[in-house]
Amino acid sequence: MSDKYADIPLVQNQDKRRFEMEVENHIAFIEYIINKDNTMYLTHTEVPKALEGKGVGGSMVEKALNFVKDNGYTLAPLCPFVAAYLKRHPEWQSILAKGYNVG
Repeated sequence: MSDKYADIPLVQNQDKRRFEMEVENHIAFIEYIINKDNTMYLTHTEVPKALEGKGVGGSMVEKALNFVKDNGYTLAPLCPFVAAYLKRHPEWQSILAKGYNVG
């Protein structure tokens, strides 16, 4: 990963069912749902106004996609921000759950 947030960890908050990343004392997050078939649905991405346009969202999505891949999940990108990221980065198509296409 070649972004300026590469060293900031993406933390899985299982209680809130979301991934969180703390940047400049703000919490950005991606909410998720995991079903019994090991599909991870990324449902909503939120970046605080103070961090908008700084690449935080893209960094979070890339880290979340790596989590999905590394943990053997398939991806259902319900969040429009995540879907847009996947359109720009077709190399992630291989982790999409059956029936999902963002091309």
